[in-house]
Amino acid sequence: MPSYVPFLIAGYVGWMASATLADEIDAGNLTYDQHVKTTLSAYCMDCHGADEPEAALNLARFDIDSVDVSEATDVWARVLEMVESGEMPPEQEAQPTAEEKKQLVTWLESALESVDCRKISQPGRVTIRKLNRAEYNNTIRDLVGIDFRPAEDFPADNVGNGFDNIAQVLSLPPLLMEKYLEAAEVVVNQAFDDEQVRAQIIFATPGENESHQDVARQVICQFAERAFRRPVDDAEIERLTTLYQLGRDNELDYVDSLRLPLQAILASPQFLYRIEFDLEPDADDQTRPLNDYELATRLSYFLWSSMPDAELIELAAEDRLDDPEVLDKQVRRMLQDEKSQALVDNFAGQWLELRNLSKAAPDPVKFPKFDEELRTAMRRETDHFFAALIRQDRSVLDLIDADYTFVNERLANHYGMDGVDGDEFREVKITDNRRGGVLTHASILTLTSNPTRTSPVKRGKWILENILGTPPPPPPPGVEELMEEEETELLGTLRERMEQHREDPSCAVCHRKMDVLGFGFENFDGIGSWRDRDGRFEIDPSGKLPGDRVFRSPAELRVLLKDVQRDQFVRCIAEKMLTYAVGRGLESYDRCAVDEIVKAMESNEYRFSALVMAVVNSEPFRLRGFRGEVK
Repeated sequence: MPSYVPFLIAGYVGWMASATLADEIDAGNLTYDQHVKTTLSAYCMDCHGADEPEAALNLARFDIDSVDVSEATDVWARVLEMVESGEMPPEQEAQPTAEEKKQLVTWLESALESVDCRKISQPGRVTIRKLNRAEYNNTIRDLVGIDFRPAEDFPADNVGNGFDNIAQVLSLPPLLMEKYLEAAEVVVNQAFDDEQVRAQIIFATPGENESHQDVARQVICQFAERAFRRPVDDAEIERLTTLYQLGRDNELDYVDSLRLPLQAILASPQFLYRIEFDLEPDADDQTRPLNDYELATRLSYFLWSSMPDAELIELAAEDRLDDPEVLDKQVRRMLQDEKSQALVDNFAGQWLELRNLSKAAPDPVKFPKFDEELRTAMRRETDHFFAALIRQDRSVLDLIDADYTFVNERLANHYGMDGVDGDEFREVKITDNRRGGVLTHASILTLTSNPTRTSPVKRGKWILENILGTPPPPPPPGVEELMEEEETELLGTLRERMEQHREDPSCAVCHRKMDVLGFGFENFDGIGSWRDRDGRFEIDPSGKLPGDRVFRSPAELRVLLKDVQRDQFVRCIAEKMLTYAVGRGLESYDRCAVDEIVKAMESNEYRFSALVMAVVNSEPFRLRGFRGEVK
């Protein structure tokens, strides 16, 4: 089922949240067949029945005597979320009674609470994970001590589920294999050209009474174990030593003969892929815990986008890394390490779509103050903000609303802040309620705008996808956002023009959700500057969220998102980070793991370390499935 289907299901039954009954309904007396199916049939099936259902949403697939919620927990959980947020059906459609609404809510809550997570425990499908470009560069940096980024010449990584480290989409075309071979040679040559680096790699040279081959084996073994991120066996070392001997047979000296085996190591699948070995074919269990070396590798590529360091490998060799106290200490150490900047660049950079800021092209006539210096400052504000969440272990709720940010003089002037001098970024207290959290960062506001004006649609869609975790479905074929040439034909404010534009009922359903959120930030122009007017029209940022929750300003909208819709945001960031950590899209059987992550965050003031530690302790992260997709 496409990822947007649960959202659509939820959208059409979400009206239940507004219902309240004086008397509680006994969940034990409710059945899907007698109560839930009846309500869905009466109010949803006309559009979403079996015959050509709108948006490919077929509710009739649940039209059976009973439903095993454990087989579709993601769908039903999303339905319940949207129920509690007070969504549709459209106001012009027939509405269910208060009792019908309450019955559906009660049944959903009871059914989901009754799911036994132990019976659906699965770590997910097994797909070998290739290093992406960032991981390759960082691994080379930490392996040989040179940060020259050879992967910049590699083909771009494919993106899946919002990230470029998803195993299923990371292919190996012939061109990339050629690049790997070239890079291996370049890396070894540059490392050997640097005397200090060469001495670290070739830590031993044969003495008068020593076998040069035995010493070479020691060098090869150490380099291979670090590159492969695990112990190597005698057969592997023997094959690599044969390459060394080939150099000697061709009259190369000791150092130059070592180039071949080291290049072979860097071109080996054991280096290029994060390999976890399957169980024996006759194994009874479908899953197994990761061994300590595999856990060290998963940890390091999750938090650092790079190989494990010496401390992690030492703990793995001692079989101590999976000890809860040791693991907790290591995760906290890793988050404090400067290499955790990889979480800023690769997790936040993709989740918050910050990488798209480089593509933003504000019109120089409309926005003459925008230049590359300002673009860089915008990105650095959000990077510093997210880094503070990591290093200072702040609450992830600060992403929605916070009384601080990070600026330099250029960005402070852009925001109208006084008292900030110089190019260096520093944390500042926000003294008014105009700004707070990443929703008011110029980076986000710019990348969600059009070249000549703001885009409430893009801003609203960004919030739905990245903050609330409820992405809208794609627009109907042939339907586009309000185009620039249309604006001359429509009159009034941007809000009024867009209302004229979306008179088509097929557009109104989704735009009603997106636009209200986007217009809530209309006081910020196309490059994130505050404004009270758009041309000759006064800005109207007011709106109403489901459940009759009214806001009159960006500040009031942020409060609603942080307080009223907190659960949606927390679940969203938990799902995003688990996806990033395990390198695959989430499935229905992952819901229990996400539930546990959310509970851990709630119990620890939503601190960033609580999120990371809960992901690390989750079954999808700590277990490996047996051969192919776990059933």
